[in-house]
Amino acid sequence: MTVPATPPALIRVPLSVRWRDLDAFNHVNNSKFLSYLEEARLRWMVTLPGHGMDEHVAPVVAAAHLNYRRPIEWPNELDIELFVERLGNTSLSIGHRIVGATDTSAVYCDGNVVLVWIHRETGQPAALPEPVRAACGGA
Repeated sequence: MTVPATPPALIRVPLSVRWRDLDAFNHVNNSKFLSYLEEARLRWMVTLPGHGMDEHVAPVVAAAHLNYRRPIEWPNELDIELFVERLGNTSLSIGHRIVGATDTSAVYCDGNVVLVWIHRETGQPAALPEPVRAACGGA
């Protein structure tokens, strides 16, 4: 079986596993995986003009899907990879992988997060800002 290639990364963020990330079983708690992904998304968004939002529209997380492939132990150095899975009119599906920094074949987690841009005042879906669309290759 051939594994599909990962699309080009939006960003690759190096992170160190912290002792406080561990749970009673001595591996990174599953909730910390979401924090790692959030950190990578925020680091990507600050590279965009206006951070991908303005006074009228902003992104919200509509869904998160994580496949926990193997436990992460401490100490460890990780890379969080983000890539575009789907570019919609009001939403963006960002695929993700958490891999070993020195061994990218060590996949700890994969999946995706769906961001929807909304009007801040009404909460209704809003058009994806042009800087976001352009950064995702959909200009």
